[in-house]
Amino acid sequence: MKLFLKEQGMRIDLPYGELDVSGNEEYGFRPFQLMVASIAGCSASVYRKILDKQKIDYEDLIINAEVERNEMEANRIESIHLEFVVKGRYLDEGKLYKNLEVARKNCSMIRSVENSINIKESLECIEINS
Repeated sequence: MKLFLKEQGMRIDLPYGELDVSGNEEYGFRPFQLMVASIAGCSASVYRKILDKQKIDYEDLIINAEVERNEMEANRIESIHLEFVVKGRYLDEGKLYKNLEVARKNCSMIRSVENSINIKESLECIEINS
């Protein structure tokens, strides 16, 4: 991965496209946003694979991420709460929680930061009738 200097930050050329990174969100994605998105995105991707493999009937998966940062420590990320919202039919909440634990153990991004950022997951099941 190669990063290139630009006036208000950095640019990364990736196979999918260009990514602008800046401490000012008028000029690009802020580094903390990318870190949270990579943790949430990795976790969701692994979770989705598990749900698909088990043929769980879900229509939608949404992740809400809440971030706590410490201004006294260079605004470091202290904790991330990932709320998984699963919408579907005949959902087994116990099974969905177990799958979330398996996803956590297999998410490379969570495993990379687990000793420095407190990551908590929760689950909301929304049953769809029809």
